[in-house]
Amino acid sequence: MLTDAFGRNIDYLRISVTDRCDLRCTYCLPKGFKGFAIPQDWLTIEELARVAAAFARLGTKRFRLTGGEPLLRKGLADLAAEINRQPGVEDISLTTNGTQLHKHACELREAGVRRLNISLDSLRNDCVKDITGTDCLPQVLDGIRTAKEAGFERIKINMVPLKGINDADLDDMVAFCIENGFILNLIEAMPMGETGQAHAKVSLQPVLAELQQKFDLTPFEGKIGGGPARYWQSADGGFTLGLITPMSQHFCATCNRVRLSATGNIHLCLGQEDKVALRPMLRNGCSDDELEDTVRSAIMRKPEKHEFVEKPKKIIRVMALTGG
Repeated sequence: MLTDAFGRNIDYLRISVTDRCDLRCTYCLPKGFKGFAIPQDWLTIEELARVAAAFARLGTKRFRLTGGEPLLRKGLADLAAEINRQPGVEDISLTTNGTQLHKHACELREAGVRRLNISLDSLRNDCVKDITGTDCLPQVLDGIRTAKEAGFERIKINMVPLKGINDADLDDMVAFCIENGFILNLIEAMPMGETGQAHAKVSLQPVLAELQQKFDLTPFEGKIGGGPARYWQSADGGFTLGLITPMSQHFCATCNRVRLSATGNIHLCLGQEDKVALRPMLRNGCSDDELEDTVRSAIMRKPEKHEFVEKPKKIIRVMALTGG
């Protein structure tokens, strides 16, 4: 088991396979942003699999494939299948914007991906277009339907409430999730990069109080994945709500994850600059023992907490370059 300097067990790796995305969500990528890595600097699928295998040997049980938009990367299902073959791996999940999901849902399921988080911030075409820069809602909904048909259960819908933009759409999103048996994950926007820092923040605490009253929600003690969300469920079990609250109620004391960027950097905390570069050693022919030693050393450098509240202008890198 990987344990950091603060006694936290790190058993969850989020792997970004690309920093590119086919959308331009206003809280993620600046308009006209062109600071992406060149593909030659991305880790190859084989290199990504090798890092994942090293983490698995060190006790990591949960893996999430992210981006950018991960479904833009060729060979994603092959990577999932390779991770799935590693002893001790219990869970492989995927975060996607859904635009390409109708093409890949079946092969991902066959490769061992069992859980999906699909980003969807509104059910109104005009609102989705304003947030993403693209008229993509029909495509996303088609991807969601295809994923259900492929056998994915308890799909999570990720929504970032933005003040004056989509915060009035919560009731419609709840109804959509109840009708389809989805879990609604509400996520507080973080001040990452100029786009994240530009949005007025929406605390989810009053949102939770309102939804608790409307839907008779009580804390759900069961486990749904390995991430930071806290869950509530309606009395009849027909609606499950997850909250990810890095701003109003941080979860740093129980953080169990690190991120691997598409270019091979282990990012140890979203709200700090600490990182460890693996690409040079991978391409210089390092041994498995050397790779594992570097991962162990990296985990011991994991910071105690982020400083999003205290230093909201600190992180200038955009989310897509870090990995979701």
